[in-house]
This record gives sequence, C-alpha cells and structure tokens, in this order.
Amino acid sequence: MKVLVINAGSSSLKYQFFESKTGEVLAKGSAERIGLDDSSIIHARNGEDKVTLDLDLPDHKEAMEQVLAMLTSSKYGVIHSMMEIDAVGHRVVHGGEKFSGSALITPSVKAAIRVCIPLAPLHNPPNLTGIEACEAAMPGVPQVAVFDTAFHQTMIPRAYMYALPYELYDEYRIRRYGFHGTSHRYVAERAAEMLGRPLEELKIVTCHLGNGSSIAAVKHGKCIDTSMGLTPLAGICMGTRCGDIDPAIVTFLMEKEGLDMKGINSVLNKKSGVLGVSGVSSDFRDLEDAAEHGNDRARLAMDMFCYQCRKYIGAYAAAMGGIDAVVFTAGIGENNWNIRRDSVAELEYMGIRIDEGKNKGLRGVQMDLSAPGSTASVLLIPTNEELAIARETERIVSSGSATVE
Repeated sequence: MKVLVINAGSSSLKYQFFESKTGEVLAKGSAERIGLDDSSIIHARNGEDKVTLDLDLPDHKEAMEQVLAMLTSSKYGVIHSMMEIDAVGHRVVHGGEKFSGSALITPSVKAAIRVCIPLAPLHNPPNLTGIEACEAAMPGVPQVAVFDTAFHQTMIPRAYMYALPYELYDEYRIRRYGFHGTSHRYVAERAAEMLGRPLEELKIVTCHLGNGSSIAAVKHGKCIDTSMGLTPLAGICMGTRCGDIDPAIVTFLMEKEGLDMKGINSVLNKKSGVLGVSGVSSDFRDLEDAAEHGNDRARLAMDMFCYQCRKYIGAYAAAMGGIDAVVFTAGIGENNWNIRRDSVAELEYMGIRIDEGKNKGLRGVQMDLSAPGSTASVLLIPTNEELAIARETERIVSSGSATVE
C-alpha cells in the first residue's frame, strides 16, 4: 500500500511517501513558511539529492496541493497520478482519553480532535488543518489519525491521576497523558525483535531523548507509566523545557518577576531546561563542546539530564517489578554516546551494564550495547515514527476500523 504520511505544523507541512509493506521511502520533504513570505517546498526522491522550489503557499490547502503536484510531477515525482495514493496517515499530538489507538478519520473523529485543542493548543489546530487540507485535495482517499497519546492510554488511574481535587479531573480531564507514543511503541516492538522474545513477556524502559524527551515503562507490550504529563512540559529536563519542578515555583516566580501567564509559560517552556542551566545552548553538541572547554554550567546541565534519566529508569524498573531492557532512541539517544553511558551509570546493581567499546562514538545504528554479564539489555534503536504511522494507517484502512467509542 502506498501511504502518504503528513505531520502538519503551524507554518509547515512535513511529508513522507511510503511503500508501507517494504518500508521504502519513495519521496519525502516539507512545505516551509506556509502563510509567510519566502515560502518553499523542499523535496527529495528516494536516493536523490533534495531540491528546493520557491512557491507561494498562502495556506495549508495550497501547500498540500503543491506537495501532490511534486509527487506526480514528471520531473520530481514518483507516481503518475494521485489515484496511486492509497491512504494518508496524519500525526496528531493529542487524542485525550477518547482514543486508545489510531482512527479512521470521520467527522466525529475530527470533532474529538477539536475538543482536545485546549490540551494541545500549539499542535492540534495545525494537525486538523493538515487533515482538512488533505481531504480537500484528495476527496475519497482514506485518512487516518495516529495519536501521540494513544499508546499511553493503557496506564491505570494510580499512574495517570494527579493528587488534585477529583472534581478537576471530572471537569477538565486533568491527568497524565504522555507523548511520543508512536516512537515508544515502535522501539519497544523493535527491542522484542532484537532480543528474539515476545513483547508480551518483556519489561522495557524506552528513553526517547531529543530536544523534547520522554521515558516510558512498557510492561508486556503496554505502557504502564510515562514521564510527560498533561502536557509535554513534565518529566526530565529537556532542551528548553524545565521538566518536573516544585509547582509552587510557578507562583513564586510570577510574584517575584512580575510575570503573567504568558510570561511564566515562556520561562518554563522556552528558557529553561539545559539551555537555562547552561546559558549556552539547548543543543547537546554545543554543551559538550563548552564543557570540554571548562564551562561548568554546561557540564552541570548534562549531568542533571543524565541523573534524571537514571532516576526514571530505576523508578520504572521498580514499577514493573524488574527490567529486561533499556532502549535509547531519538536525536540525543541515538547519537550521543556520552549521554547513553552516563544515563545508565551506577545501575550495575540492577544488572544494567553498557559495553564501553560498542557504545563509544556510535551514532544512529541499531545495536545491542550490553556488556558481558548484563542481565538487562542496553539497546540503541533508531526510531522511525513516520514508518510506524504508515503501517498503522495501512492496518486501519485494511481493517476499516476506528477506535472512537
């Protein structure tokens, strides 16, 4: 099945076009600066260099039409007509409690996504815009929503509830939702394949470490806990996000710094994390360079990040009653060997031992990094959320199923 995967942002529209059974990427690219000056499409066919075309993209509908024109172009395309597109899969960030899996898009599904906008005001609106742009450009082609939150819907109340007045949950559905679910599911399944064991028998901690980072406890194939919460701000410290803090800090800073809601949100989401601690950058490559040149705050920021990862791994091993594997994925997890090493340092008592020789310098290559004698595997698994979305889309379209209750 040929599946087009769409990830729509507020002013961008990223796409990959798959042969879903083989996983081959036929073409990929992005429409940039939609609705702004100097908009363009960056496009590449499989195995070829990317090309950039400056185009007028006033809205997502026009951007989608131009993407389809690229895919069917005699010069840049990979298909002869849009009739060869069997389905479209959309990344949707927040599905709330309504979705425990992916869903064939219907008017009721779109309405449910719209209801979740207050929970993801920066993400769900452009996700909906991308869906509607595809519907307008490709009427009759099946569309599927694949939710970042869905994988975590297997958590039970003791894991997802906050100790707030219960009526606030009843009224506003304030609870832990978790994110990066497509990635966590994908690498957990790949881990089982690598280990040659059924996923239903394994206890895995998946560490999706990037500019946004989250950690999940996957017991017997189901998520039982995850570090992000109502929003992606919770959990370990990240590139610019603070992660877990004493909630009283929020009102303290609002009073002391004279901040309104917009101001405090900016501090916590955009000025904190390793950027805020280091004063250098949110990019770990910059932090490592600064630390090597004697910058103590850059070193502190990295130490905090790894220490918090280590605490979550230990906590989730306790929550699952054991651990069979730790998986590292995403930009930092796949490419920063120092972070991998330091995130499992001092966990030898749990049977987690990393092989320094295998780990050192390794970037973006699937590998078992376990040292001899390690009773829990340490795995590097590059994530592929787009392929996971393509395969979920194929599954949903083939079965004709939707998960809305």
